[in-house]
Amino acid sequence: MDKRFLKKMKDSLEALKKEIIEKLAAESSEFREILEDMDPKDLVDIAADDIDRTNLEALGSQELKRLKAIDAALSRIENGRYGLCIRCNKKIPVERLTAIPYALMCVECKTSDERRNR
Repeated sequence: MDKRFLKKMKDSLEALKKEIIEKLAAESSEFREILEDMDPKDLVDIAADDIDRTNLEALGSQELKRLKAIDAALSRIENGRYGLCIRCNKKIPVERLTAIPYALMCVECKTSDERRNR
């Protein structure tokens, strides 16, 4: 995959992660207290720390899922697996990754997965 595209996706994922953390901090005094108790760090690094997961889950399971998906996508970038479907191992189209940078599956596999889960 093109290095410029990977850099763009990594920057996008880190920005999404920062946005989610800032949103959680703005909406929750409990999360804000967790942030204040930590050593000063870049917000992008905070979610990767060993924060009490029960506190994060109480703040919003949907946002927690997104944070985990973003972290997983960042890991896939680091290990050279970004952009490959976890089910069929085919390349995920650039358009899909641009729309959903943390996508795990190609459109076909995701559609099949959603049909099966109905």
